Amino acid sequence: MANKTWDTLIQNALVFDGTGTEPREQDIAIAGGRIAARGTRLPAKEAMRVIDGEGKWLMPGLLDIHTHLDLEVDLEPGLPEVVRHGTTTVLVGNCSLGTCFGRQQSGDQNPIVDCFTRVENIPKTVLRQCVEAVEWDNTGDYLDHFENIPLGPNIGAFIPHSMLRVEVMGLADSVSRDPTEEELTRMEQLLEQGMAQGYLGMSTDGLPFHYLATEPHTAKRIPTQFASFGEMKRLLKVLRKYDRVWQTTPIIENRLKAFLYFMLSSGRLFGKTLKTSALSVMEFVLMPKAHKGFLGFAALLNSRVFKGDIHFQALGTNFRIWSDGIVSPLYEELETTCELIAKEYEDVEGRMALLNNPDYARRFREDWHYGRRGRNLAHLKTKLGAPENLVIRDLHLMIFDGAPVVDWEGESMQAVFDRVERFQYGAQGAARSDEERAAFELFPRPIRDDAEFMLHMMRTYDKDFRFWVDVGNVGNKATLDLLLYKHAMPGFNDSGAHITNMAFFDANLMSLKLAQAQSLETVSTMVKRLTREPAEFFGLDVGTLEIGAQADVVLVDPEVLKTWDSNDTRVLEYRELFKHKQMLNRPEGVVTSVLINGEPVWQDGAVTSALGGERLGRALRAA
Repeated sequence: MANKTWDTLIQNALVFDGTGTEPREQDIAIAGGRIAARGTRLPAKEAMRVIDGEGKWLMPGLLDIHTHLDLEVDLEPGLPEVVRHGTTTVLVGNCSLGTCFGRQQSGDQNPIVDCFTRVENIPKTVLRQCVEAVEWDNTGDYLDHFENIPLGPNIGAFIPHSMLRVEVMGLADSVSRDPTEEELTRMEQLLEQGMAQGYLGMSTDGLPFHYLATEPHTAKRIPTQFASFGEMKRLLKVLRKYDRVWQTTPIIENRLKAFLYFMLSSGRLFGKTLKTSALSVMEFVLMPKAHKGFLGFAALLNSRVFKGDIHFQALGTNFRIWSDGIVSPLYEELETTCELIAKEYEDVEGRMALLNNPDYARRFREDWHYGRRGRNLAHLKTKLGAPENLVIRDLHLMIFDGAPVVDWEGESMQAVFDRVERFQYGAQGAARSDEERAAFELFPRPIRDDAEFMLHMMRTYDKDFRFWVDVGNVGNKATLDLLLYKHAMPGFNDSGAHITNMAFFDANLMSLKLAQAQSLETVSTMVKRLTREPAEFFGLDVGTLEIGAQADVVLVDPEVLKTWDSNDTRVLEYRELFKHKQMLNRPEGVVTSVLINGEPVWQDGAVTSALGGERLGRALRAA
């Protein structure tokens, strides 16, 4: 064994090397965690371990550029739910949130819990466990601590703007006043220090439904949203200096303001081009043409006229969101449902007090119908495909998945509503079982409309009814085109966030599946878009199979990929790690092998002992 040249040899796979060139059947040899040789018929006798790649696609480990795994990684450093999907590099600190400044606790204030709970829909009980694992208090120690835990995938991090403001101003002041000149200068200094330490850039957020979760701040949005244009301009100047990336989300309630902020990417207007990774581009159900506007703007901003470099993150699958009652990121956008979600998760009594208040019920009805009926501007905007908000309130599109009545499982709420109406008009046969008849008897008579239906569901079942809605990319009709568009970038996945609402760990694999349906040439392009392209954009030395590169390698079975549908493998499963249920995706047999730093971590449908048992990945520092 001592005389062996290589640790591992992968034979006879069809290799997509991440360059976008035509794939070739090759053998890949690995030694000391690095790619040692590539060629045909490399001698198996020279390897201590041989993996048969016959009939498989081999590619560099995939990148997930938009995650919120900052919290999970210190509880389970191997990140097995990530690795099983062929992802070997994740980026954290997105959307202005993260843990790189430590716990940041002061008195009764717990900023990590306060910021993450509602923005990323992670229960406080889960978040408190995550905060307890934090043992650093500065950005340098944060990156260094990854050397002392059995890290699975590689991790790159942004400086999160909300937490930067909290670090300098404190939580209460960061959402109640402007920073002083001294505080702005301190933010610039901490940001510059982070860039020198190798952070990828800075993340900000502008979505109007991102609120704090703890009194007395539950009516306040997260700190980044209180920053002025002047503050943003000053901080982003630091990123320009280091050629780093600004990760951001649009100010969707004021689209002209959103485009003004995106103009900060312009080198023509601000002296030097700023690399910008922005959310998001998809074919929205309520705004089916919005993506054309975003991408048209990106093309203009990235032209020679403005010298920008903005890429909108694209989701590689249908944008399906689950709700527990009304608890979902979808419904933070309506004022009345936002009030419900602001109640503590366990505060059933508080939610019932609101729901049974006649004034609240009146306001809820107005919210529910706003933009959907009547002769008014809001309704006209909706009919023209430019609604004032993106909250889906169409019962046809709301599908039970965890229904309180067995007969409703898998049905649309509209189908149930229609039977309730028939039942109330005397059609006793509309109830298909005694259980359904008993449920129908509880509905108010007469059931006036869909708002009345939703109020009744929440009053009767609180969070104990579950449903999903496809917000975008329905049927994936435009998804592939968006993934391939040069001013987009695959990766709006939100892995590790919205733990009961989303399951997009699989989006990279779905991107490959959509490419496969077109051609092998498209697969080659997609592999490049999931590996080398984002690595170069963010300044990372991963995503390649070049000789000497870290051996992060994935094997995919194309025959299994061809027949797999991510909608069939999304599950809500209890995880002992969190002592809570989480939405996951569990495709069987699509990814057959994953190696990180040359070590097999996923093999034969299971993680290996190396994952979580030894340090394999590393903290990536931007070049």
